[in-house]
Amino acid sequence: MMTPFLIPLAAAVLIVVVCTAVLVRRDRRRMVASAESLRIQTTATRGIRETRRRTHAYGNRFLRERE
Repeated sequence: MMTPFLIPLAAAVLIVVVCTAVLVRRDRRRMVASAESLRIQTTATRGIRETRRRTHAYGNRFLRERE
């Protein structure tokens, strides 16, 4: 009599358990950022900003030359 209720409940519990296990596993694999990796990330971010700035400036110059 309670079987129609237990099957969806068991499926929901199984989904929650699997998702929790995946998240915990990912968190354990994530390494703490070292000073070197933080330096590399900062340098890369600065480089990306500079590239965007140059691209924008070049695009504006190109548009002015066409007019």
